[in-house]
Amino acid sequence: MSSAAARLTPVAWALLFVLGLLWGGSFFFARIAVQEVPPFTLVFLRLGLAALALHIYLHGRNGTYSILATHWRAFVAMGFLNNALPHTLIFFGQTEIGAGLASILNATTPIWTVIIANQWTSDEKLTGAKLAGCAAGLVGTCILIGPSTITDTAAPLWALLLPIGAAISYGIAGTYGKRFRGIPAPVTATGQLTGSSLMILPVSLVADQPWTLAAPSPHVVMAIVALALLSTALAYLIFFRVLALAGATNASLVTLLIPPSAILLGVFFLGERLEWNDIAGMAVICAGLLLLDGRILRTRTTAT
Repeated sequence: MSSAAARLTPVAWALLFVLGLLWGGSFFFARIAVQEVPPFTLVFLRLGLAALALHIYLHGRNGTYSILATHWRAFVAMGFLNNALPHTLIFFGQTEIGAGLASILNATTPIWTVIIANQWTSDEKLTGAKLAGCAAGLVGTCILIGPSTITDTAAPLWALLLPIGAAISYGIAGTYGKRFRGIPAPVTATGQLTGSSLMILPVSLVADQPWTLAAPSPHVVMAIVALALLSTALAYLIFFRVLALAGATNASLVTLLIPPSAILLGVFFLGERLEWNDIAGMAVICAGLLLLDGRILRTRTTAT
């Protein structure tokens, strides 16, 4: 990728902010929907509707069907790690915690990605800056979950740990996903969403028996549709566009934009309130992410 393509142009910045809003909105929409729809069924609806939308969007272009047939095992594995498992963990967690807090905990994904890549790859080893970023991120996570271990009034510890488990799963998926280089990115997204939706369907049928559930209210239906079409299908297409325009490092900045979006939506529309430790933990995690990104340190080094 050329240096010109790796810069954040005004268009790339605009897309990045839209993506942060869409992915921040996923925690908001999920918090609404999970009040009436069980997590397994909600995961299937999100993944299945998004997969269908991307199939319609691609309509067989880029050799979609032959690639899916050839690499279906890898797509199923990626779908489990990047969709089915983390979405399920987050949705179960959100039965007890708000959109803002869940998004903050999930923002630790790059930290776990760095730790996992250091163990499983030979070309992404820890540096001093990465180690400092990981340490800061882990401290921020401890600040977030700490009160739940000493008081009964805080959110249950298990509900706080589930989004962290999702972040770890995303980190594993990020390392595993390197094997899809050379496959058009929208095809990869379609493949993993198709695999994960087919995987979670029988789980939903057995665990939730959705045909016995009461029909969801209109606002929940709208939240599910938005979760699938806006925060999943459309978000993937925008993410891949940002990747093409600005590169992976710049695209990773969306991690810093997701929690503020989810927090503002939760505060204004769901009446959520963050405690002091939530704000402090988010600040420390953001500092860790900035250290991992490294561009501030590079800018200061260049300036001196």
